[in-house]
Amino acid sequence: MPKSIILLSGGLDSLVSLGISKEKYNICLALTFDYGQKSAYQEINTSKQICDYYNIEHKIIKLNWLQNITHTALVSDNNVPTGKELDNPEQSAKSVWVPNRNGLFLNIAASFADGEDYDFIIIGANKEEGETFPDNTVDFINRANDLFEFSTRQHPKVYAPLINCNKNDIVKLALEKHVPLEFTRSCYNKSDKNCGECESCLRLKKALQANNATEYIEKLF
Repeated sequence: MPKSIILLSGGLDSLVSLGISKEKYNICLALTFDYGQKSAYQEINTSKQICDYYNIEHKIIKLNWLQNITHTALVSDNNVPTGKELDNPEQSAKSVWVPNRNGLFLNIAASFADGEDYDFIIIGANKEEGETFPDNTVDFINRANDLFEFSTRQHPKVYAPLINCNKNDIVKLALEKHVPLEFTRSCYNKSDKNCGECESCLRLKKALQANNATEYIEKLF
């Protein structure tokens, strides 16, 4: 049976990726990254709750140096885009960009895979975010797999179970597979609940509305 690692932020995509892949891919370890993002505390706590629910090991990787070279709104004092600021997808994506984030996270996971014999690395990359974030695309996943053929002995495969899904599809899948959406925290801000105004929150809220899952809107926002 394969053994897998998952990149877990506690957001919708990583939670659902875990929920639908845990058994088949034997996910044993979740990595959560603290790079000084506004929501780091909330992401870590949410991810821990998810790991406790699914009974998998949880490691927190601190990346202080990444915080020091990230000057966009996810880390800096600048406010994350909301309202009309989200009308320009390219600009809003640029304002929350973290340098080489998914590339770095996958390489760290690949080191764990190479050192401890993991076969797969699960990531919550998806079609909707791939429209504005190039590190959420099929091409990115394929290039990462090519890289690990050379940079590791274990040759772990990167698997993105949601790569052809938009947020509506992801919520629908979660409801069908009984993934515990009450744990979801997709917010860019450090508020206790999802703020409901940043781009990540709006994507989640709209997907819940599209699937008539209003009970989760009341719980999460």
